[in-house]
Amino acid sequence: MASPRKLISSGSPFEKTAGYSRALVQGDWCFVSGTTGYDYSTMTMPQTVEEQTRNCLKTIAAALAEAGFSLEDVVRNHYYVTDAAFADIVFPILGEAFGDIRPAATMVVCDLIRPEMLVEIEVTAFKG
Repeated sequence: MASPRKLISSGSPFEKTAGYSRALVQGDWCFVSGTTGYDYSTMTMPQTVEEQTRNCLKTIAAALAEAGFSLEDVVRNHYYVTDAAFADIVFPILGEAFGDIRPAATMVVCDLIRPEMLVEIEVTAFKG
């Protein structure tokens, strides 16, 4: 029998509007949706890519914890930045979070939904 889905919410109004969960647990897997740099306690977006990246990681860590996972369980990351120059700026921040974990990762330069969004991070975690 398949294990039940567990849906995790960050409290963002975007989740209901766009029809998604911050994270979804299925069995030994946790899939965390693309997470931008909003500070969900104030619903504000910092102006710098550094602050946005730290907020992304904070939101992701909280979703993983609620799901019964941690950053140490992360096996796959997708990073999206709006400017290639941001790569060298966010790499040290990502290294602080994932340097010892070393999940498989991809970074893509692209537009994001809103102009104030500079970075978006999506992770997959596994407990096997």
